[in-house]
Amino acid sequence: MINFADITWANPEYFWIGLIIPILIAYYIFAQRHKNAEIQVSSTAMFGPKQRTWKHYMRHSMFVLRILAVIFIIVALARPQSSSSREDVNIEGIDIVTALDISGSMLAEDFKPNRLEAAKNVLSDFVAGRENDRIGVVVFAGESFTQCPLTTDHSIIENLIQDLKYGLIEDGTAIGDGLATAVNRLKESDAVSKVIILLTDGVNNSGYIDPRSAADIAVTYGIRVYTIGVGAIGTAPIPYDTPFGRRYQNMEVQIDEDLLREISNLTDAKYFRATNNKALEDIYKEIDDMEKTKINVTEFHKKHEEFLPFAVAALLALALEFLLRYTIFKRLP
Repeated sequence: MINFADITWANPEYFWIGLIIPILIAYYIFAQRHKNAEIQVSSTAMFGPKQRTWKHYMRHSMFVLRILAVIFIIVALARPQSSSSREDVNIEGIDIVTALDISGSMLAEDFKPNRLEAAKNVLSDFVAGRENDRIGVVVFAGESFTQCPLTTDHSIIENLIQDLKYGLIEDGTAIGDGLATAVNRLKESDAVSKVIILLTDGVNNSGYIDPRSAADIAVTYGIRVYTIGVGAIGTAPIPYDTPFGRRYQNMEVQIDEDLLREISNLTDAKYFRATNNKALEDIYKEIDDMEKTKINVTEFHKKHEEFLPFAVAALLALALEFLLRYTIFKRLP
């Protein structure tokens, strides 16, 4: 079965021949009107009512067959062609683990509505745009754990990201533990590119693993670690609950930028500082651009001639016209 949606034409100029078809139809109609024999009689009553048989109506079928034959010949001359193609796609997968700080300071409202919610929203958008990659989520505060192992099911990842909140684990900022847990999720990966995005707003003050030691392990496994420090310059309002309701206290923003920069430099990556929502969005977009999945595509196309069915149809139409003309519709002298 020919799929005309996929048909191309090698000689489309032959379609201009189709202009002859309206001329043939007009000539045929004109000829039929002046073809009937005439005889003068004084009255037609002797002939009775005129009875028309099926031959009267079917006599035009020969002309229809001839027109169809012309159409099929034109189509065959235009050389319809179908094409088959094969596409070999090689995707160099990227495995990405994001290590997110969920400590109490992430509730600071120098971001809207706060640092943690802003980070979750931007991270969800980032995940949605990485269709070909496996992504995992690690969270840390005073300790760390894996919220979601590496997976391509991005809807599950996004749901788990939205479930993150302060208080899931002991408070604190264990950057080393968070990084080490993320490295552990990637060390067995056989992906061409392995990436960690570590986001924090504080100074390493908890945990059992030194951040630099965790970075050295990342280097051993060929993992790049992009680090992001979030927080306004100066002070930021941090909420706390009292018997009289929620209160705010302006706290100095303290981010160990030297440590984060060292981790990124050591793993051949980059450190970023986000001071507001827009800056954080731009950072994730930049990382997204730097870590694009590479796709190598090789296409093969082969043309197939499809004129034969039309040529055969034209031959059959002409043969049928010939058969009808010299059998059923044969004229006697």
